[in-house]
Amino acid sequence: MSTPKFRIAICGGGVGGLTLAVALSRYQDIAVDVYEAAQTFCEIGAGVGVWPRAFKVLRKFGPDLEQQLLQRCGYEYTEEYVPAIKNRKSDQAVGIELSDMMTKGKLMRFHRADFHGVLLSYLPPSCTMHNAKRLISYTQSLEDRNSPITLTFKDGSTATCDVLIGADGIKSSVRPCMLRELAEGMDPDENESVLSCINPVWSGVTAYRTLISAEKLRARCPDHRVLREFTQYMGKNAYFAAYPISHGQYVNFAGFTLERDLVDTAYQADAGIPRPSFEGKTDNEWVGELTAEQFVEPFKDFEEDAQHVLECVDRGTLWAVHTVKTLPSTNFGQVAIMGDAAHAMAPFQGSGAGQSIEDAYLLATVLGHKATTLETVHKALVIYDKLRRPFSSNVALRSMRGGQLCAFQEEVPLHELGDMITKNWEWAWLTELDDALEESVRLVEDGSINLN
Repeated sequence: MSTPKFRIAICGGGVGGLTLAVALSRYQDIAVDVYEAAQTFCEIGAGVGVWPRAFKVLRKFGPDLEQQLLQRCGYEYTEEYVPAIKNRKSDQAVGIELSDMMTKGKLMRFHRADFHGVLLSYLPPSCTMHNAKRLISYTQSLEDRNSPITLTFKDGSTATCDVLIGADGIKSSVRPCMLRELAEGMDPDENESVLSCINPVWSGVTAYRTLISAEKLRARCPDHRVLREFTQYMGKNAYFAAYPISHGQYVNFAGFTLERDLVDTAYQADAGIPRPSFEGKTDNEWVGELTAEQFVEPFKDFEEDAQHVLECVDRGTLWAVHTVKTLPSTNFGQVAIMGDAAHAMAPFQGSGAGQSIEDAYLLATVLGHKATTLETVHKALVIYDKLRRPFSSNVALRSMRGGQLCAFQEEVPLHELGDMITKNWEWAWLTELDDALEESVRLVEDGSINLN
């Protein structure tokens, strides 16, 4: 590589950070370092879903990467309308089918480790990977844009970069530093509001996650619907979804309970409203192990069809679903945040990974553009914030509403509920990132536009 125009540090080696690294590898004049807090680059968790809008972004990386992903999920890409999710009212002795949601294109479902592995395999040698590097803080000079940003890690080491991208998840170390910088010089009320967004908050949602052996379920119920199709079993204030992954080897289970009062205010940036922290079976930790008996408790009165699934649970994990409040900005100076660091959202529309993929591709588009230099990189980050923050914030709100609809927390007649769930969700297959990408290029190339 010739002398790079600038060096980008990506803090976080999850789906968003690695997608950004792959996207930036197309630009030979940018040096990239990825810093991951874990000892190895591996992704924890079970299933991950990518809706057509985000999968179309991944297709831009070329047919080889696309084919690798398609091999992992086990079915072909399509843009035809297909059956996607069956919604059932299940909090009664005999359940009823409410709706059969059709989507334009499929939800591409992966085991998270498989998805992560494909991204890792496409990182070029020019991208330097650093394990066991947990960022503690950074410092940047706002007066001299040519002065490097200094990164300080938990092990006492330091590094420098010209641009810092925080892809370090909901417990981001970049977000607190950036918001404190942003809050400096504001009047007291604005300052307090910005600082209230630093820490994630418990959303009022508790998730129950596990993988079920398809073989075990098949032995109990040979033709059970979740062995072949995505099904949501819905009840008042609680529901669960189950669907096959890993070529039908497992059934991914994601269940939820929702405390309505907390859910309604999860994204409000108001320092004057105290929120309770999570208290429950996990000794106040965000994630804890549950026995099978504990795991199935919220769904014990569901219909027989649901009970067949629940009877196959060996154990599972309980997650206190935390979110990030709607931020006033996702950039400051030559620092930006993306993915869960910027807009950690409820999982009800399966769009967290997709939104981080979109963040990554648009960020790479503005940073890699030939008009973006070290002197103008701050403008590129402003453009990213201008185009991505409103959209991802709206997705976060839609996702939360989707959960409330499935938990019967809105006064909607049952015969209208299916259409309302679909309308709230159809952005994921009827819209594309392309318009925002075109606008980002236009803004980068038009030096006369004042983006302040």
